[in-house]
Parts: sequence; C-alpha cells; structure tokens
Amino acid sequence: MSAHLTAEQVAAIVAKGIPAEGMRGKRVLLIIPDATRSCPLGMVFKEVYNHLVSEVASLDVMVALGTHPPMSEEAICERLEITPEEHASRYAKVGFLNHEWDNPNALRQIGVLTPAEISDLSGGLFSMEVPVTINERLFDYDELLIIGPVFPHEVVGFSGGNKYLFPGVAGPEILNFFHWLGAVVTNPMIIGHKWTPVRKVVDRAAALVPIPKRCLCMVADKGGLAGLFAGTPEQAWDEASELSRKLHITTKPHPFHTILSCAPAMYDELWVGGKCMYKLEPVLADGGELIIYAPHIHEVSVVHGKLIEEIGYHCRDYFLGQWDRFKHYPWGVIAHSTHVRGVGTYENGVEQCRAKVTLATGIPKEICERINMGYRDPASIRIEDFADREEEGVLLVPKAGEMLFQLENPAPWAAGCDRP
Repeated sequence: MSAHLTAEQVAAIVAKGIPAEGMRGKRVLLIIPDATRSCPLGMVFKEVYNHLVSEVASLDVMVALGTHPPMSEEAICERLEITPEEHASRYAKVGFLNHEWDNPNALRQIGVLTPAEISDLSGGLFSMEVPVTINERLFDYDELLIIGPVFPHEVVGFSGGNKYLFPGVAGPEILNFFHWLGAVVTNPMIIGHKWTPVRKVVDRAAALVPIPKRCLCMVADKGGLAGLFAGTPEQAWDEASELSRKLHITTKPHPFHTILSCAPAMYDELWVGGKCMYKLEPVLADGGELIIYAPHIHEVSVVHGKLIEEIGYHCRDYFLGQWDRFKHYPWGVIAHSTHVRGVGTYENGVEQCRAKVTLATGIPKEICERINMGYRDPASIRIEDFADREEEGVLLVPKAGEMLFQLENPAPWAAGCDRP
C-alpha cells in the first residue's frame, strides 16, 4: 500500500516543478478533468493557486470535457473542492471555462497530421490526413498547466499528460480519428500499455500546440494522492504512468465466467459507465457474462445517445465488415460501441461476440434490446451473492471503472504492446 502525499509535500512539488518566477506576469490556464475522473484535485488546485496567484496576471480553469456534457459553476466548484462562496471571494480571480468540442467557432486549426505521419504513427493501420483543431480560448493565455490523474485507459493505454489536450480540449476530427484507431487495435491490446499508437498520435498532435505547456500528473490511490509528477506533459506522464501501472493493475490467475462490475455514482450515463467493461474485459472468460450494475444510470448518453441507439453496441469486426454502412457516423461513437461490447467476429453476416454484456441499470429493457445489450432488472441482484466466489469463477468488483484487471498469462487477443 502506498503512502499518501501530504499538503506540505504537494506544495513542495508544485513549487519545485512550477517556479513562480518563471510564471511572473503571465496569463495561465489550468486544464482539469471533469467529474468522471476521481482524484484529490482540490488539494493540488489550492496549492497551485496559493503558489501562483500573487505572481501571475491571470489564473483561469478550463474543464477538459472531450465530448462530455458541460459542467455548471457549482459542479466545477465541487470538482475543485471549493464552495461557490469561496469562488466569489477567495478565488474570485479564477474564471471557469467549459470546452466546446462541437462548436466550430470555438476551435482553431493548428495544423494537420499528414497521411505519411498517420501511417507511421498507426503502424500502417491508417493513411489519411487528420486536421488538428483545439479550443480557441487557449490562445488567450501565455502558459498552459495541465492538472489531472493518470489511470489505465481503454483508448490511449494510460490517461493523463497530453490527453488533456487531445481529446480534452480538441476538435472532433482528431478525437474521432484516434478513438477509432484505438478501437481497431482493440481495448484489451491498448489498455494498461504505455507506448500505444494512440499515445503517439496524441503526443504528435500536442507538439503542434504553440503555447508553452507544463503538467502536474496525479496518481490517485484509495482517495489520496500516491504520487504527483511535475514537468512537461510527456515527462510527467511517463513517470506517473509507471506508478499507475504498479497501483492500478490487478492480476488474476484465471478468467471469470461471471463478473458483477459495480459502477460508482460518478458514472452517470453508460457513455462513461462503459469503463466498468473496459477495465474487466481482459479477465472475462470466453462465453462468460459481465454485468454492469448501476441502478443510478438511466441514460445511454446525453450527448451521443441518439446515435448509439441507431448503431447499437457491436464488436469491431461488425463495423469493419460493413464499413460503407457505418463510416459516416462519428468514429468516436463507433469506437465507444466496440469498447463496451468487447472483442468478437463478424463472418457471413453473423456477429459472434466473445462474451455477453448485461446492463443492470435504470435503462429500460426495450432500449437495452434495441442497442444489442443484455438486460437484467437491477432489483433482482443481491451484491452479496457475488462476493467471495473467485475460485468458482465469479468476480465482484464493488467500485469498477478505474482499476484494471489483467490475467497473469494474457490470452493472445489481450497481450498488448509496450515498446517505446
């Protein structure tokens, strides 16, 4: 078990990693996660504020929403662990901004990734031009300071670092592209591995951002802060992901035919609740069943729900085998579909998924059937019935979505790659 950093230790790391004299007179934008990532963000935010407020010209906050819904002022205050009254008084100088990924007028193109670059970065999987757009408001600032946690991640391998720029505050072209790139590689081959094709795309896109960037990468552990790493987004992420690998990956000796994956309250729609599948797919047995237990989830997705109801949840090969039918949908939505449904095949017009995924949520049965997911009444589930049965092949995960589970000897379809 790791020791948690104290406020004094956090203050020392912030002071060393972000010398105040180097920020004097600058307009600084803090880029932070929304409420779907757990971490003691308030502790770090307050230390950064105390350290910089008397030196900088301005210090504002932008929420790296990606394509998630915008946050209210009250919700951002809660995320920063301050009250609205404190925002109006002690932190009155701090402005709050939400990213607007779907507003072309809020974005600026900063370059393109060429077909040759994309081919190189993706290992030959794609060869296409990808425009790189980012939030226009970033250019109102002299320095960007990314503050966010690092966890195993289904699209990029490990979250954090430049991922808070792409897709955090990016436009749709780049985020749709690399989400689908990750889906083509597949979640089990990506998640918990550092040097993935998607990470290479994210870092290459970030190199096009002309504003100086610093980063504070957090490694959260059991409600506390196990590590805080300062530096460039690349350096801080590299160090933090090594600690995340040690703390956030649990290995099991055998797969499980039944998994009850319980979603915490911070996952308020299936769009983010799908993490309860992503983090456990590597230990789900062929032909097994994973149940996402979340009575509090009533929406597939506030932003993307209509599209998901149109295409449903399917394996990667289902879409690749009918690409002309689906290629006009946002690739990020297709990628989400495959991540939740898991690995499978599509041959002779027949889809065969490796395992079953069942929703025990507030989403009605008819919608579950429409989107090609199993349904179970959450009231029929007694969590205690799944406890202490690992030797029988039954796994209970009381708080799923951030801790990654892998097999000691992964199956070939989940072996991944970790070459820099």
